[in-house]
Amino acid sequence: MKTHVKALVVGGGAVGTSIAYHLAKAGWDDVMLLERDELTSGSTWHAAGLLPYFNMSFATTHIHDYSIKFYKTLEEETGLDAGFFIVGNLRMAQTKERMDEYMVYATTAETCGVPYEWMTPAQIKERWPLVNVEGLEGAIYHPTDGYINPADVTMAMAKGARQRGVVIERKWQVDGYEWTGSEWKVTLTKMGEKGGNLVPTEETQVITAEHVVTATGNHAQRTAKLLGIKIPAIPVEHQFIVTEPDPELVKYREAGNEQHPVLRDADAKWYVREERGGWILGPYELNAPACFQYGVPDSFRADLFPLDLERIEEEYMSMIERIPSTETVGLKDDFNGPICYTPDGNPLIGPAPGLRNMWLAEGFSFGITAAGGAGYYLAQMMVEGEADIDMASLDPKRFGDWQTIDWAVEKNEESYEHVYILHHPDEERPAARPLRTAPAYERQKALGAQFGCVNGWERPNYYGPLDAPESFDHDARSFRRGGWWKYAMEEAKAIREGVGLIDATAFAKHTVRGNGATEFLDQFTCNKLPKIGRINLTYALTSAGTTRTEYTIVRNGENDYYLVSAGAWQAYDHDYLVKAAEDFMEQTGKLVIIQDVTTQWGVFAIAGPKTRDVLNEVIRDADPATALSNKRFPWLSARQIELGMCPVNAIRVAYTGELGWELHHPIEMQAYLWDLLMKAGEKHGLKPVGARAQNWLRQEKSYRAFGNELGRDATPAEADLPRFIDNSKEFYGKAEMEAKGVRSKCCTLLIDGPEDADPWGREVLYTPEGERVGRLTSGGYSVAFEQSIGMGYIKPELAVEGTKLKVKMFDKLWDATVTCDSPYDPKNETIRKDG
Repeated sequence: MKTHVKALVVGGGAVGTSIAYHLAKAGWDDVMLLERDELTSGSTWHAAGLLPYFNMSFATTHIHDYSIKFYKTLEEETGLDAGFFIVGNLRMAQTKERMDEYMVYATTAETCGVPYEWMTPAQIKERWPLVNVEGLEGAIYHPTDGYINPADVTMAMAKGARQRGVVIERKWQVDGYEWTGSEWKVTLTKMGEKGGNLVPTEETQVITAEHVVTATGNHAQRTAKLLGIKIPAIPVEHQFIVTEPDPELVKYREAGNEQHPVLRDADAKWYVREERGGWILGPYELNAPACFQYGVPDSFRADLFPLDLERIEEEYMSMIERIPSTETVGLKDDFNGPICYTPDGNPLIGPAPGLRNMWLAEGFSFGITAAGGAGYYLAQMMVEGEADIDMASLDPKRFGDWQTIDWAVEKNEESYEHVYILHHPDEERPAARPLRTAPAYERQKALGAQFGCVNGWERPNYYGPLDAPESFDHDARSFRRGGWWKYAMEEAKAIREGVGLIDATAFAKHTVRGNGATEFLDQFTCNKLPKIGRINLTYALTSAGTTRTEYTIVRNGENDYYLVSAGAWQAYDHDYLVKAAEDFMEQTGKLVIIQDVTTQWGVFAIAGPKTRDVLNEVIRDADPATALSNKRFPWLSARQIELGMCPVNAIRVAYTGELGWELHHPIEMQAYLWDLLMKAGEKHGLKPVGARAQNWLRQEKSYRAFGNELGRDATPAEADLPRFIDNSKEFYGKAEMEAKGVRSKCCTLLIDGPEDADPWGREVLYTPEGERVGRLTSGGYSVAFEQSIGMGYIKPELAVEGTKLKVKMFDKLWDATVTCDSPYDPKNETIRKDG
């Protein structure tokens, strides 16, 4: 057995074998894969093998697309039949709203080049007469996918990996990880058979590896304990049943008819596919329990749980209604096994928090579908530094260190239930909430706030009616302009015409100090550092020259900085910042102290033409009339002020593009400050404003958002941010950024869309002649221009003011025009206004 490798992959299911294969294919010739039992003995062996394209995530759609195309090549390469049945995938809809969901999804699919077709009930019935189409509105059909044999595709990938030099060792369990500073020492125990159980033997081994990847499936909690980190991947029981042969189906196939596609009735919460003359039914029912919260029992191998038929009775009866021939068909087999989930249903792929050269590939609820693409893109990240697509949305650090087992259990059970729940883009899922609340939460709730959840924080999305029932926000959701839209519009108008107050407490906040702080930040970010008392917007780049993080930097002293970044990415930003500082200190010997102060400071953003009127009511200053003037408090500066009895670190900046300040205050004084501002603002018409209105307003100013316009698939130059790039200095990723050039370019578009809908920021863009040229990354409504607005990436030569394009919304093309950068107040006269 080898004792030193470049990369060690732990886990021999579909995901692990794919990673090993793709690392070898990418050029790493010293890769080993370990499996504690036999290959495919985890969830892979009882997976149904479906390959659904459907996913609202841009990154996950690319992953699924790669998998489906890759699996079709395995037999030619390895000689092993992967068991791929390309029968297509028919996703049926019982309601118009479900068809809206499919149309929102479809335009995202087009951005990735995924083929699809629309089918009417009549067309479904004509092609597959065993399907009862009564009550259907239609369907979306993917002709290029279907289902695959999980064991066969895993073995084919394993053989392909071996052919490329990968060593695969079975019956070895990892019992310890130790980082030496340059490599991992991994302690192994040989596993043996005893009475049908898998038990440790006396044989042990230590392997050193430069990189380790964990793809441990249902054993993720054990992996987390060994690594000393948190991984919110916990299995949920998923059951499916196999029927006896259906005489009507057998007769249909004997007549020479094609196999049915994988059938999905999303409104009934199930999938069905053919299986040896019968059917497999897989429901996603309510109340499926999580399991193995604290680890998989040693006695559990390729085992199953007892079937709970009562739990899936509704879905079973629905199958009979949709496929009437199944009513008299008996049950042949049943499966109820663990499938790992995560709080948002997407896998955890990327670097482990706080660790070097440790990579996670955990939490795959659709592991067969994602395995091929996950291996491909993770191998890109490991070998080349970054993937072709932005993988941040799947990063393990998108869930902070505040997470607990109880929280993950509730959220993962919810994720399972939501597989077939309508995936509204404005959806806010209720489980395990509220959890993280700022002091003003109850006050905001009393004013009608309807909350969203950002990194566990409750944050007002908009303020609905004061007497709104608890179901108001749920009922207000839509794929078009939901019931919340008018409230967000009034809030946006309030900031453009008067004054509004936004809770931005969820912002991630760090301090950077030490004698090396200035030198470190200067090479860590691409813009000039601000002078003392000033602020600057800047970007940290990846090793590939793309955008890793956006920071607002406030300089309080020579080596004293306060960094503000996106609230959803607190742990993600912290991990990168700390590791970069460690590297810098090792290279230079200078001190850099990073402190996460997110929970110490609350933030209110106050903005609008009447902002000074409100603040002048409460500011305490020897000369209050001039305290907020351009002379004493210019734009893009920071000052310590006092509002009533509350000390405030005020920053003159506004994400809305209006005159405004961010008021960073001690979190324990937030309730006091909220009351003070709301009372002072009464006579000036101060209105509390939520995140949705702010999102619209920032697009009118062409302000990019991290996770939308800014990400690891585009450079700051491609984001069209030359004013924030100081080419006169050296900074991390500069050479790689310059080498990439501008492959596509970010721009803002005004859109003449449907009267009842706005883009969501995931739509495909075409030229009037029908050439696909880009995609939206943000969307919404502009109160300034009274039409839809969006931001996105298109071919550089088209990113010119006045260019006419088309945007795909609800299966129609709508006119869109590229506008200037910052179409609202392009000269920033409003935001710089004196007073």
